[in-house]
Amino acid sequence: MPAPAPAEGPEQGHGPRDLGPISAVVCNYNGEDYLPDCLEALLAQEEPLDEILVVDNGSGDGSLQLLAERYPQVNVLPLGRNGGPGTARNAGMRAARNRWVLAVDNDAVLAPDVTGRLRRALEEDRLACLAQTRSVVYHEPERVHYDGAEFHYVGLLSLRNFFKPRAEAEGSGVLEANGFISICGLMDRDRILELGGYDEGLFILFEDYDLALRLRIAGERLLIDEDAIVRHKAGTPGISFRSRDYPGQRAFFHSRNRWILLTKTHAASTLLISLPGLLIYELAWLLFTAKAGHLWPHLKGKLAYIEHLPRTLMKRRGIQRARRVRDRELLVGGPLTLSPQLVAKPLASRMAGWLDGLLSGYWRLASRWLP
Repeated sequence: MPAPAPAEGPEQGHGPRDLGPISAVVCNYNGEDYLPDCLEALLAQEEPLDEILVVDNGSGDGSLQLLAERYPQVNVLPLGRNGGPGTARNAGMRAARNRWVLAVDNDAVLAPDVTGRLRRALEEDRLACLAQTRSVVYHEPERVHYDGAEFHYVGLLSLRNFFKPRAEAEGSGVLEANGFISICGLMDRDRILELGGYDEGLFILFEDYDLALRLRIAGERLLIDEDAIVRHKAGTPGISFRSRDYPGQRAFFHSRNRWILLTKTHAASTLLISLPGLLIYELAWLLFTAKAGHLWPHLKGKLAYIEHLPRTLMKRRGIQRARRVRDRELLVGGPLTLSPQLVAKPLASRMAGWLDGLLSGYWRLASRWLP
């Protein structure tokens, strides 16, 4: 890998730092329809990028041909197989010629000032290793999609401003963040990889949550610039949930990866204290997947979790050794954030409210016992 461009660390002074040149790394899988808008937005950044690298996860569509014919100025790293977005993002960070990497999903369309805004946020805050954007719905850009998050103790993200109109969204400017949604973020490649990068064993779903929580456990500081806007398209077919039909593949990864994340990252005392809440949520999600016709994928996810357990426990030891921040400073009891499609009907909305009340009520009582 080429030597990274120099970037000042927090130990080298107290004034603003200079990040130096920035590489953009685009994660792509069968994104022929997404790539043109994504790449045109990157090429139109007011602050030009030093390089644009597309990491292709074994696409079977015309992605590679499109890149060769229309974007010869873009570097391409074909992996030849689909190892999941975490694999592609890690490979892109390693291959990038600069230390500071703008990690972008192929369905993200950046406003022209995004790179400059994220650069300024990180140059002013010397202790931060990552800054993310505010994501809005592509076809409804006045509605927030992802806008930072907190870590719910049951292993979910409590999303801020989820599907709120931007006019009603809380927060503005640069803020501290906990959860990271990997649609678009400028990150210190060296520090991210030093702490393990994305967990490639998760394949997809929870991989950005897992990375953010591990960074925060290790004492790293994350930011969000609410004025750095990215329009977000439809996501990964078969995984992303934008319709009324909940995908069976998502049920599997939700069932498996959530418990891998909990086992790796939560302290033993936290798992014990939060167990009643975890079981309440587990029962509720079991009933949901059964109703959606995906009980078998859900159960297969649990079997796969058990199969992964030895590797998970090995990773857990390293994460807990690196711990600098306690769970009581990171975890919250709510709100429970569910996709609007899941709570569209009045009965589903009421049941979600009861579940949220149970989980948050238990956490108010139990969290006082966390060390």
